[in-house]
Amino acid sequence: MIPEPPPKVITRLRDGRIHAYVVGTGVYGTLEAAAVFQPRDGEEVVASVVRQDLERVVYTTLNGVVCLTRAGDLMWALDFEPHSDVRHGHRPGCALSLDGRTVWVYRPDAMAGRRSGDQWVVHDADSGVVLARRELETVGHGAFHHVHPVDGSIYLDIGEGQDGSVILRGTVGADSEPEFVTYPWQDRCLIDLAPSGRQFMTVDHEQADVAFHDHPNGDVLFTLPVEAFGYDPEESFVEWSGGYLTEDTAIVALGGESQDEEEWFRHHLVDVRTGTLSGEFTVEASNPYELVPLGDGSWLTGGPGADPVRWSSAPQPSAPPHPAAPTSPYERQQL
Repeated sequence: MIPEPPPKVITRLRDGRIHAYVVGTGVYGTLEAAAVFQPRDGEEVVASVVRQDLERVVYTTLNGVVCLTRAGDLMWALDFEPHSDVRHGHRPGCALSLDGRTVWVYRPDAMAGRRSGDQWVVHDADSGVVLARRELETVGHGAFHHVHPVDGSIYLDIGEGQDGSVILRGTVGADSEPEFVTYPWQDRCLIDLAPSGRQFMTVDHEQADVAFHDHPNGDVLFTLPVEAFGYDPEESFVEWSGGYLTEDTAIVALGGESQDEEEWFRHHLVDVRTGTLSGEFTVEASNPYELVPLGDGSWLTGGPGADPVRWSSAPQPSAPPHPAAPTSPYERQQL
C-alpha cells in the first residue's frame, strides 16, 4: 500500500509574480492560487519553488538565487559570480528537498560564460549557506529537478542541446555529506518518477523510444520503440513529455507531421507492470507538453486564464466538462 503523499504545490509565473497552487485531494477544475509572491524589483524569475506551508518561495534569476517570505521579506540571496551579461541559452533551476531543509540549485555556468562547466549546489534552506557543491562537466542550457517521493533523493536532468542529456542523482542524510551519482547515459531525458518512486521514465534524446528504469540503479525494465505504438519511426517520434498517470499506468506522447506538413501528437497509455500498451488516451491539449500527469489518476492542462486546470477520469462535482473519455476498457478500469 502506497501512503498518500502530501498535496503538491506547483508554481506558475504570471505578470511577473509567482503564483502557488495546492493540488490536494478533491480539488479539480480551474485551480486558484493559494499564495502569490512578488519577486524583488527588477528581477526576472527563471524558475521557482514554494515551500509546502506556502510561507516561503525560492526562485532563480539568470544571475542568482533568492529566498523570500510570503510577506516579501528577504531571507537570503546569493549572486552567481561573476555576473553574466548573456541573456539567452542558460536557465538556472531550483528545487526544495522532500523535508524542506535544503535547496538544490542547478547553475548552467558554462553557457553563461562564467566557467568551463556547470555546478549543482546544495544550500541550507533557512540561511542559504552552501552545504555542498558538485562541479559538473556538462555544458547545459537548463535542467529539471525531480524529487524522489520516498527517500528524498534528487534527480537532475541536464539538457545540453544537440549534445544530449545527462542524468544525475543526489542524496543527503541528516548528518552526512551529500553524495552524487551520474548515470552512464548521454542520450536519455528523464521525464518522470513513479508515485512510489520505485521506477522512472526516460525518453531517448533522439526520440526513438521510451524506457522505464528501476530506482535507484537505473537498470532498464523495458523499452518501447516508436514502432511498438504502431507508427513509422521514419515519420514519427516520442515526445519528451508524458509521465505516470498512476503507479501502474504511464502516458507516452508521440508526434510527427502529416503529408500536408501539419504537426500532430497523440497520447498513449502503457501498463508499466507488463510493458504493454493499453490504448490511446484522448485529451484536449494544444501541444504535447501541456498535459502533466500527477500520478494519482489526475492530470493538469493549461487554462484560458493561465491558471492550471486539473482533470480526472472519475466524475468530480467541481470539475469542468471532461475533454474526452478514455478510449479503452483498461483506461476506465485503471482510472
